[in-house]
Amino acid sequence: MSYLILIRHGQSTWNLEGRFTGWVDVDLTENGKHEAKKAAELIKELNIKINHYFSSFQLRANNTLKIIQTTLNDNQNFIRAWELNERHYGMLTGLNKVEMGKKIGKEKVHQFRRSWDLRPEPLDHKSPFHPLNIDAYKKIPKENIPDTESLKDTYERTTKFFKSNIEDKINNGNIVISAHGNSIRALCKYLFKLDENQITKLEIPTGNPLLINIDKNLKIKKCEYLDKDRAKDLLIY
Repeated sequence: MSYLILIRHGQSTWNLEGRFTGWVDVDLTENGKHEAKKAAELIKELNIKINHYFSSFQLRANNTLKIIQTTLNDNQNFIRAWELNERHYGMLTGLNKVEMGKKIGKEKVHQFRRSWDLRPEPLDHKSPFHPLNIDAYKKIPKENIPDTESLKDTYERTTKFFKSNIEDKINNGNIVISAHGNSIRALCKYLFKLDENQITKLEIPTGNPLLINIDKNLKIKKCEYLDKDRAKDLLIY
């Protein structure tokens, strides 16, 4: 039996501004750093050894994990994987969610944010927000870089990586994954066997570690958020 800890990065600058972020590389706010530090302290209280660390390619997730490792006094290398990135929001990238709600309607914005297989229009390749124009992604094969994604697309790339690179490590130690709202939602759908209706209702809070007690067959014995004051209902526990 091992522990799998999923954590969405602390609040980012674009979270604070209410913007669709996706693959754009923005950093943590001061509050986001505080969330990451508190998360680290909660993990430290578990008094367990973390054997494997994973993060997306993105700065906000990387820096959340670095704060956690600093607090745990653990400087081992972590694996960065673009497959754990946030969902790509296409032409919505960089736009304000409230302003878009006024422009196209709150229900349409909600559909874009929470639907299973609806993709926004593709982001223009000339946009400075397109991953093709962001240095962090220069070494990723262009055919792997999306112009837009649905949650289903995010689920497929995230779970493929999880099955190939993380699943076999579950019985050999404890794992921390620092990622994003939608990539963690994708993992939760897979691990908890949520249907497409349940996943649309699942919210993932920033900076709150989700502790999963799990065996090598992915059977979950216990699941809880460590910060009880900010816990969200997982629909299944």
